[in-house]
Amino acid sequence: MTYKPFSKKQLLTLSFWCEGSKFKNYDAIICDGAVRSGKTFSMSLSYFLWSFSSFSDSAFALCGKTIGSLRRNVVVPLIPLLKEIGFTVTDSVSSNRLKISFKGRENTYYLFSGKDEGSAALIQGITLSGVMFDEVALMPRSFVEQALARCSVTGSKFFFNCNPEFPAHWFYKEWIKKCDEKNALYVHFTMRDNPSLSEKVKKRYENLYSGAFYKRFVKGEWVSVSGAVYPFMDDSSMYCKRPKTEAEEYVVSCDYGTINPSSFGLWGRYDNVWYRIDEYYYNSKKEGAQRTDEEHYDALCRLIQNRKVSCVIVDPSAASFIEVINRHNRFTVIKADNNVLDGIRKTSSALKNGEVRICENCLDSIREFSLYRWNENKAFDTVVKENDHAMDDIRYFVTYLSCGDDSFAVVAAQR
Repeated sequence: MTYKPFSKKQLLTLSFWCEGSKFKNYDAIICDGAVRSGKTFSMSLSYFLWSFSSFSDSAFALCGKTIGSLRRNVVVPLIPLLKEIGFTVTDSVSSNRLKISFKGRENTYYLFSGKDEGSAALIQGITLSGVMFDEVALMPRSFVEQALARCSVTGSKFFFNCNPEFPAHWFYKEWIKKCDEKNALYVHFTMRDNPSLSEKVKKRYENLYSGAFYKRFVKGEWVSVSGAVYPFMDDSSMYCKRPKTEAEEYVVSCDYGTINPSSFGLWGRYDNVWYRIDEYYYNSKKEGAQRTDEEHYDALCRLIQNRKVSCVIVDPSAASFIEVINRHNRFTVIKADNNVLDGIRKTSSALKNGEVRICENCLDSIREFSLYRWNENKAFDTVVKENDHAMDDIRYFVTYLSCGDDSFAVVAAQR
């Protein structure tokens, strides 16, 4: 593999624990900042090198939002490099455990998912010599604090990395703002601190985000969101004519409601770009009558007509509607991922990058784009639960296709 020389901040992250460093006695390191700024790679390598310099026959934790994201962000990029350096790595995928040895020393690294409040129970009882949190701002405080409490071995250290969130976030208030009293080294990264990024790639990432997400993920600032969720969709050029030919593939996404509106979107793939070519939107309050699950299913069939759809992605809370679709045995149902903030980020990137297009005939989607707003009365990131039904079904669709990858187009091309 070919590697570029490390930047100054990457070198600081790699060496803060070394003999002769003025930061050697710090108990923790925090690296935050822009996306693709090189913080995760340098911290991951630093974590493994530090652990072998200080311990043998010891247990360590690697924590991520999910095991999948942890493997993608940390384990997969680092294993080849560790092997090149001379480490022996045994990856037990089924037990989420790495056994790593080097020059007569061996340590064990357990992989943990910090996805929700219940995750804290997963890490109870273990004794650790260190812990690394990849994207710590996405994890619940209870999980993080339980993991920290497991580090009772003398000389243990904490490694944190994350992209910024809202300024009232518990990690920002309790660790970044209090880094001195926590005896933690704080290193802030920008894209300029990643020598492997070309100017073209940096420009591409700058174009992926807008508003608060631009400030967070490109400038690396902890800022509050306000105003429209997708402000760039006010530009009429963001909408296009419906393609006249048949698509290479079709998918439907559904946000289901009885009292609240139902919104279904029909998506077609043309040369690895997905177009919302048609939609169904029913507002029972406006129409003065509720529709049954069977009536909504009939509307779904009319939307699809005789097209062959790969799947129908449905709001996971719509159990009765999912049952109706399954009972008819015509379409494959996929329960949507309903992580709102993560879905909004992915949707924003996909729309700005032109990987998802909204056709001009989808009037309810266009209307909701103009009305969908952040809730400015909350201390944390939430959206106003109004005018969000087409927004939800669009988010379900993008999240399903993105599969957690930064590049929506790559996933689309592989389908």
